[in-house]
Amino acid sequence: MGSLTIAAFMTLDGVIQAPGGPGEDPDRGFEHGGWSFPYASEDMREVMSAAFGRADCFLLGRRTFEIFAASWPNFPDKDDPVASRLNTLHKYVVSTTLGTIDWQPTTVIRRDLAAEVAKLKDRHQGEIQVHGSASLVRTLHARGLVDEYRLFIEPVVLGTGKRLFAEGSTPTALQLVETQAMRKGAVLAIYRPVGKPTYGEFQMEKGLGLPRS
Repeated sequence: MGSLTIAAFMTLDGVIQAPGGPGEDPDRGFEHGGWSFPYASEDMREVMSAAFGRADCFLLGRRTFEIFAASWPNFPDKDDPVASRLNTLHKYVVSTTLGTIDWQPTTVIRRDLAAEVAKLKDRHQGEIQVHGSASLVRTLHARGLVDEYRLFIEPVVLGTGKRLFAEGSTPTALQLVETQAMRKGAVLAIYRPVGKPTYGEFQMEKGLGLPRS
């Protein structure tokens, strides 16, 4: 059975909007597009290339799909580990408005996202990777469909922009399964959902705050 993996570049304050360039996603007047560029490094590229090698297909929101479709088919190195996977593996795009599609192979998911994701997990044995697609990610999280979050957390605070976990997100506990520091300051953190959060309180004993579950 396949697993659904969220892959995202994220600021310290949780923003995932338009990491790649100023024109990527100016929605809501976002002025910080391209914020991820200063932290790109060769070791990050190596990690990303290895991750794309584990992809069996891609699940994308409409905006991210259109951005990718306008650039990756024209990438000069057809054997590039990222371009080759994006251009040859099946893409599933969630949209009720998308029309004619030239970038193939692609299937449009127009309704019943949970049921379609279940079918994808049965059909694919590797990772079903979600890149970008902020609105889609929030929907997948809310419906408990995410198996893993692979986050490049970068040392910058923007204060505005679409966040990975927006106000009102479903409360979820996550288990940290791997971390790796990148040369230019980003940290790769991989988390897996483990159910609902648990709670406790701290008791003061001899001047120390000791946790009590």
